Amino acid sequence: MLNKLEIDKLIPKCSEWLNGKGRNSDIIISSRTRLARNLKNTPFPNRADKRKLERVVELVKRAVSNSKILNGMKFLEINNVNELDKEFLVERHLISPFFAKLNKPGAIFISEGELSCIMINEEDHLRIQWIRSGLDINTAWDSIRVVDNELNSMLDFAFSDELGYLTACPSNTGNGLRVSFFCHLPGIVLTKNLDKFLEEIVPAGIAVRGFYGEGTDVQGNIFQVSNQVTLGITEKDTIERIKKVAKKFIQYEKESRNKLLKDAKIKIEDKVYRAKAIMKNAKIISSLEFMSLLSAIRLGVELKMLKKIDRKILNELMVTVQSAHIQKLAGKNLTPLERDILRAEIVKDKINF
Repeated sequence: MLNKLEIDKLIPKCSEWLNGKGRNSDIIISSRTRLARNLKNTPFPNRADKRKLERVVELVKRAVSNSKILNGMKFLEINNVNELDKEFLVERHLISPFFAKLNKPGAIFISEGELSCIMINEEDHLRIQWIRSGLDINTAWDSIRVVDNELNSMLDFAFSDELGYLTACPSNTGNGLRVSFFCHLPGIVLTKNLDKFLEEIVPAGIAVRGFYGEGTDVQGNIFQVSNQVTLGITEKDTIERIKKVAKKFIQYEKESRNKLLKDAKIKIEDKVYRAKAIMKNAKIISSLEFMSLLSAIRLGVELKMLKKIDRKILNELMVTVQSAHIQKLAGKNLTPLERDILRAEIVKDKINF
């Protein structure tokens, strides 16, 4: 028997991947692996009718129920979820913005601690995800590979000996693996070297996107970096390539922060202390302003301009003061002004300056 996910029970909790631990977590916030899989002889979600999509949900539910490693996951049918709760799940990076907009049979499975989840009938029949804190791509891959093998033993995935795993979008055909990491790059941005860095350092086939992935804006100098090529390349090579890219990001960001300390320390201190003053005293803080202030505070902590503030708290606030989280915490819909007022109160309560 599957356990139903009760969204309200997630409100007082935070995802484990936000704990601020792991290698290079001062720059790399998290690492993620994601697999796209489809069922054989079943139209992709964009072509399947309601009956076939419902059949996909039932087949995956049965597989998860029979799995020894997955049966502890919580289940939720996404088409029964209201818009605020969908936004809440997007903010926690449990579903994609694209999935939240769909109005057809679909579902999600979420593990305890929210390190892994499975979206059913997003762009593909299954989108399997595993997230780890810091630069920990190998563990994320090892974990998701076990899940994939388990599901593959019970579900007949669409596979071509010539092309590999078949997917709705050709860019995912092949190994179906997307490897990504979230990184905080204030040094590169503030030295005004972002465009040069992306042009000269980031290799072809690597995408740099915003806070919630494809089609979203950058917030708080936080970027999502992932591979774009899955055809004709092994999973091992994909992982090694992303790890090399991550190391370049870390090296360049550290060099940029050192340059700021050397050439513009007083300006950075001013930026950090202004952010601190606003967070301590502001009565109203918008979500976009908060992300900008948070970036400055994070930088101040990492450069030891501010006394040690737990990185876990900063990471959690990055999610928990977003719009839907604010309203879920309040237990009601709020106007934009009411959200901004409550956000300012939460920030003062959580960060002890």
